[in-house]
Amino acid sequence: MKLSDYVMQRVAAAGVRNVFMLPGGGCMHLVDSLGSCPDLEYVVNLHEQGCAVAADAHAQLTGSLGVALVTTGPGGTNALTGVAASWLDSTPVLILSGQVKRADCAAGFGVRQMGFQEVDIVSMARPITKFAVRVDDPGQIRCVLDQAIHEATTGRQGPVWVDIPLDVQAADVDPGTLAPYLPPPPAEGPDLGAAATRTLDLLVKAQRPAILVGNGVRSAGAIPSFLALAERLGAPVLTTWKAADFLPETHPLFAGRPGAAGQRAANFTQQNADCLLVIGARLDYGQLAYMHEHFARGAQKIMVDIDPAEIRKMRMPIDLAVPADAGAFIRAVLEQDPVQGLAQRPDWMARISDWRERYPVVLPEYWEAKGHVDNYVLVDVISRALREGDVLVPGSSGACSELTCQAIRLPPGVRMLNCQGLGPMGFGIPAALGACVASGGRRTLCIDGDGGFQMNLQELEVIRRLNLPVKFFVLDNQGYGSIRNSQRGYFQGRFVASEAGSGLTLPDCGKVAEAFGIPSARLDSHESLEARVRELLERPGPLVCVVRISPDQATQPRAGSYQRADGSMATRPMEDLLPLLDRDELRSNMLIPMVEEP
Repeated sequence: MKLSDYVMQRVAAAGVRNVFMLPGGGCMHLVDSLGSCPDLEYVVNLHEQGCAVAADAHAQLTGSLGVALVTTGPGGTNALTGVAASWLDSTPVLILSGQVKRADCAAGFGVRQMGFQEVDIVSMARPITKFAVRVDDPGQIRCVLDQAIHEATTGRQGPVWVDIPLDVQAADVDPGTLAPYLPPPPAEGPDLGAAATRTLDLLVKAQRPAILVGNGVRSAGAIPSFLALAERLGAPVLTTWKAADFLPETHPLFAGRPGAAGQRAANFTQQNADCLLVIGARLDYGQLAYMHEHFARGAQKIMVDIDPAEIRKMRMPIDLAVPADAGAFIRAVLEQDPVQGLAQRPDWMARISDWRERYPVVLPEYWEAKGHVDNYVLVDVISRALREGDVLVPGSSGACSELTCQAIRLPPGVRMLNCQGLGPMGFGIPAALGACVASGGRRTLCIDGDGGFQMNLQELEVIRRLNLPVKFFVLDNQGYGSIRNSQRGYFQGRFVASEAGSGLTLPDCGKVAEAFGIPSARLDSHESLEARVRELLERPGPLVCVVRISPDQATQPRAGSYQRADGSMATRPMEDLLPLLDRDELRSNMLIPMVEEP
């Protein structure tokens, strides 16, 4: 059979049903085979970055392999941003790319290029993939695909790249003679029984335990067992933004989402804990607010991560390091004898409830905004309009992502996916497309900024073509709000390339949507806001709703910095978010010694 036919059959055998693609001469045999494979459906994107991002979102939603097909040269380079996003967020994605035929490859000649549109895409992709290879021997195609799929979906998951020259795509192969990939035996891991026993010992002795859970639990397919563990332990649960939909806001153990742009109440819980179990969260700077030494400084810390390097990077003591799969660790803890007494922490749980009641993200005064819609109010209204089965994509980067992840209140059965590591502008539209396709056409909401919305606009045509029920809420602040806020804070309001007065202009997103044949709407005030949002969400098909927000809308609370006596800058500890609380009020909320500014 033709090798390209074998490739598509192998992809289908991996459980893949949708392939996001853009055709090109360099991948023409793969394109033809994709079109004739009865077990695969293809979605034609209009830019290869859209292909890669849609495949990433598809993988996030399904928990299985996402696949994109692109051509040689610019087709591959266009896809790299989406691949970098998958790499940083540990999302299993397979990129198949065409390449010039072997005789036209420049390798070994010392020249930059020989074949038409040729680039060494494998060398470019290798630093941001788990596995990247060019297939020069047709007889190795099974082994290569087996290894690529294995690498993408096991261990710490991530993207892989298989580059196939044009003549190799067209080669004849005998599937019965193709050698399989034999993965090496798994490395011996830590004694999880001992780690589980030690974990329970620390938690039982704690007066103020807490759990911080991240995306590693989802990657391990362990959300149900994690919830069983949390309920057995009776410990409050904090989530990263990647794990925000693990349990609803109404769950009695839900304690919020901490971070540099986190919820004040959640940060109080994290910072006051005397034992913190971190499962499947790599603790990046957004989670730590840049100051390792101040993070949960009064707590004994247990960190479970499948990647030992993520634990080794920490510049603070980790009392129990467990380099292991989150699911395996959770199972080991559940296999221990039932824990008695841990759930009896009424004072601690009452304190957390009090923090959440006294420090809501959406403040009453936000509803008093005139002449525009307050961003926090919009997210609050959307929270109430969400229903089971909905998919939420909080845009790309900046305020639309930060503020949504901070303020959203997710009801049961709503799935939220995002791109937290790379945070590229332009993620929102193709991610909403990929997620909606993956969900089988469930209602999908995307909250995006007017800046990020301009990047990958072309994928609106794909959404229109497929008549997907994607509802976009585009935050119109006439520029790059996060950049403007940074320039206001750090450069005395000297705006450069962030709004119309400093060289940036953006089109009318509603008119752009109409040009694509997608209906548009506008929200300019709080009048009948909830009724309007619900009515818009009930409309069939796609919709772009432009929401006028304040150009000065800031994400708050958030971590802040101060200047030391020597002129250097330092970040405040995570309990001390902007806008700053009165010092006496802050002290009254701290159960551990405060960090005093020098």
